[in-house]
Amino acid sequence: MAKVISVTNQKGGVGKTTTSINLSAALVLQKKRILLLDMDPQGNASVGLGVDTSQLNATIYDVLLNEVTAKQAIVNTESGVDVMTANGDLAGAQVELLNEIGRELRLKKALVAVQDDYDYILIDCPPALNVLTINALVASDSVIIPMQCEYFALEGLSALISTVRTIREALNPKLTIEGLLRTMFDKRNSLSGEVSKQLQNHFGDKVYSTIIPRNVRLAEAPSYGESAISYAPASKGAKAYVDLAKEVLSIARKKAA
Repeated sequence: MAKVISVTNQKGGVGKTTTSINLSAALVLQKKRILLLDMDPQGNASVGLGVDTSQLNATIYDVLLNEVTAKQAIVNTESGVDVMTANGDLAGAQVELLNEIGRELRLKKALVAVQDDYDYILIDCPPALNVLTINALVASDSVIIPMQCEYFALEGLSALISTVRTIREALNPKLTIEGLLRTMFDKRNSLSGEVSKQLQNHFGDKVYSTIIPRNVRLAEAPSYGESAISYAPASKGAKAYVDLAKEVLSIARKKAA
């Protein structure tokens, strides 16, 4: 059965989608079966893996509204990552589910049909706490939190951890923090180093040892509909995500031992 991991942070621009795409592609390199769920109405994770979101017959929006099954909304991509796609329609789901009983459980119930087909299901969450994010967290075993090493990121982190705690107490008792990922890291910036040390002191081994550098190839790759893993495999950004995939798998093996 697949392990379900939400990639989330209520602060935007911290590398959630970049992490979702490239960690997924890097896990495929490690011979894992991967499904990436695009839970952001902007559909950036879908586009970033070469999916034409204007030509979709079914998306995660239709899954949440119980109009199609999860399998019907999955698109196979050249990267080897399967994607449950999103487009602008998904924004409407927040309104349409507003008065529905059990709306927080829609995604969890839908994923039951595909969990045996994959090793990992990653969910790219929107940068807000709404019914889409709540559905993702309720369906997940754990969360990866990408964050920049800057002062305001620490304030946002405390709010997110509080949200995870609330979801765990009310809706999903198994939800844990998989790890904190330092992204867009600039080692020349003294503040980045200082915040990084604070994270390690406070969260210990929950902070991944892998650090994602600020890298132009990571930013370029989505415009070509590719992960950096395929677009620029020799780049520092791509290599960092390959290292992250290996670290994620190593931690999983240790927990299973």
